Amino acid sequence: MAKKSNILLIYTGGTIGMVKDYKTGALRAFNFNELINNLPELNQLECEIRGVSFKKPIDSSSMNPKHWATIATIVENNYADFDGFVVLHGSDTMSYSASALSFMLENLDKPVIFTGSQLPIGDLRTDAKENLITSIQIAALTENGIPIIREVGLYFEYKLYRANRTTKINAEHFEAFTSLNYPPLIESGVHLNVFYPNLYTGTDSKTPLMANKKMDTNVAILKLFPGLCRNVLESVLKISGLKALVLETYGAGNAPTEDWFLTALENALANGLHIINVTQCSGGSVAMGQYESSRRLKAMSMINGKDITTEAAITKAMYLLGNRVPSKDFKRLFETSLRGEMRQN
Repeated sequence: MAKKSNILLIYTGGTIGMVKDYKTGALRAFNFNELINNLPELNQLECEIRGVSFKKPIDSSSMNPKHWATIATIVENNYADFDGFVVLHGSDTMSYSASALSFMLENLDKPVIFTGSQLPIGDLRTDAKENLITSIQIAALTENGIPIIREVGLYFEYKLYRANRTTKINAEHFEAFTSLNYPPLIESGVHLNVFYPNLYTGTDSKTPLMANKKMDTNVAILKLFPGLCRNVLESVLKISGLKALVLETYGAGNAPTEDWFLTALENALANGLHIINVTQCSGGSVAMGQYESSRRLKAMSMINGKDITTEAAITKAMYLLGNRVPSKDFKRLFETSLRGEMRQN
């Protein structure tokens, strides 16, 4: 008889971990001891499930790098005892947290699956049950005793995505997340359909897990818009202590061609600020130099974010800065795919 997989549920907060008190109508965080009562289907899973919760579950809007470090520490401390991990998290910042953990958990060779829901677990029409049950099943998937998923994933509404490729696109529909620049890893239907060519294979299973918990938050995001004025741009570029700026440009990495705008960026780069060019489009990639409106950005050696998401770009910048990557190496490392977060070429 095959050994049952040990799966650890990590509850951080969010709608998925809430149950409704039908007497008062209020929502409260569930006790993990009550989980089986709410989800008797878990008894049918061929795995052992244990749970751990943040001492004080938080709304995902309050999530920050200290909480990411807590999740990373829980995974690190329990890594030898469990075959997979499922992180229950609010949906609003899930793509940020899941992207961050993909960078923080170096040499990961077990599944860490983020999931959540749009409705509480005890609600009549909830999506929480399917998301949670299937996430556990995915975390327990093995082939010849080796986990099939060996990366940080995000499961929502029948699809498992590479976590650092996702973004939240809808606050009301069950299909809340998408990954426009990278295909799903698994689709859930009558069977779990695994798309093996899409799985991350860059991990050496013989190398011990490293949990890099230092994230430098001296970063910012600036989204370009018609009418962006000089004072706003220069104020952002001159923020005290700012080390990296994710610049959300138009289309394939295009920006205004006014001299004041480009000169301000050139001066900031010369002063050591790392500026990362990402497209503000949901899908597609930066291709600096393809149009006149991006040739000067390419000439000034701005970092090419390629097809990375904003969520992955900001967390990758925090990770590289937190690991004190030398300034001369920052651009090269950022433009290198570390965890499958961007196309390599």
